[in-house]
Amino acid sequence: MSVWNPDNIRDVAESVGIANLNHDVTENLARDVEYRVAQVLEEALKSMRHGKRTVLTTQDISLALRVLDVEPLYGYESIRPLRFGEASLGPGQPLFYVEDEEVDFEKLINAPLPRVPREVSFTAHWLAVEGVQPSIPQNPSAADSRNLELVSKGPNANSTLAAMSGTGDVAVKPLVKHVLSKELQLYFEKVCSAFLDETSEDYRTSGYSSLREDPGLHQLVPYFVQFIAEKVTHSLKNIFVLTQVMHMAEALVQNKALYVDPYIASLVPSILTCLIGRQLGGATDLTEQFALRDLAASLLGLIAKKYSHSSHMLKPRLVRSCLKNLLDPSKPFGSHYGAILGLHAVGGAEVVRVLILPNLIDYSKLLADGFEDSARRPAAERVLAALLAVLASLNDGRPSLTNGHPGVVTEELRSRLTEQVGDLIADKIAEAGEVQLASVILEA
Repeated sequence: MSVWNPDNIRDVAESVGIANLNHDVTENLARDVEYRVAQVLEEALKSMRHGKRTVLTTQDISLALRVLDVEPLYGYESIRPLRFGEASLGPGQPLFYVEDEEVDFEKLINAPLPRVPREVSFTAHWLAVEGVQPSIPQNPSAADSRNLELVSKGPNANSTLAAMSGTGDVAVKPLVKHVLSKELQLYFEKVCSAFLDETSEDYRTSGYSSLREDPGLHQLVPYFVQFIAEKVTHSLKNIFVLTQVMHMAEALVQNKALYVDPYIASLVPSILTCLIGRQLGGATDLTEQFALRDLAASLLGLIAKKYSHSSHMLKPRLVRSCLKNLLDPSKPFGSHYGAILGLHAVGGAEVVRVLILPNLIDYSKLLADGFEDSARRPAAERVLAALLAVLASLNDGRPSLTNGHPGVVTEELRSRLTEQVGDLIADKIAEAGEVQLASVILEA
């Protein structure tokens, strides 16, 4: 026999249009309703106990219904306690209901409007970087913190004391300074002068090894990054200075004791400038200019390999910048040379196969025009050599078919290769007898 009254089941059935419900069905439904109600109450009691409470609320019932995957009851969530009233429908049939609060419309209409809430906004700043408080207005200095501790607090605080302490209605902007010890300042000056010393190679080597291996230079990392950016910006015609600051960046990246991850975004633009810059070194020898681009490409590959785990967008952004410069015909061949090396250094053979190879048929025409111009021919030859070098990386990991000896590229293979990469590059591959490379390019 069920504790739940079967008459309630019949009343509900009649309210939805079901008349003459079987007695056995009514009994079974009553037992099921009793079981379901007990299940809801058991889950609601769990929620009450987890909330460290002793009174069961409507929110506990709603959470229990949600746990049991039942649509919750609406209209019973309230921060105020519910007041239940009782009405009698007849002898022994009480009806309980929630009493509604009476509201005077005249008072409600004449009441002043509430203040418009402010829009929600978020901001973020560095509280500390490697244990050092950065110089930003959001971080108060130690002196400001001590003054705030001395200020009287609370509703009954004396405003005179606040004014005497200097923290009244006056808006104070904290001045936060990054204090370096004299030893670190001296070390920074010595290392920078060592890298830029053209007279002594030993002095430059000692500065490079010190910056690469010495620990405890965390506070100087932002200053070195700023120094590199300034020298690249103001010394684009001095190939020696550009080369030395690239060596400085290389030493910073290779120092295992330094945490350079937060400064990579500031360091990469200087490296990209030395890699794909339009004019580097002015009228300097072409060999030194391309040597600088080789150094910048290797450094870019090292950064992409070492810091791509901390910045998932680092590699795509580097590849996008290099590819944009490669596909721009208005850029000089020096920029194209750096872009080719940068793409290969960042993405390896896969980037060569996906991004460089499909664009060679159009780029070979631009390269052929450069070979016809005597002034542009030396740079075009270096770009062609770089293209052949990165295309050769497609052979990596494949067994050699010629046992180290040059083969013979047939006319059929050469014609197919010309359709894929253009006449100029196909001729160079055919002259070198790179049969396997030609086959790999056609397969790709």
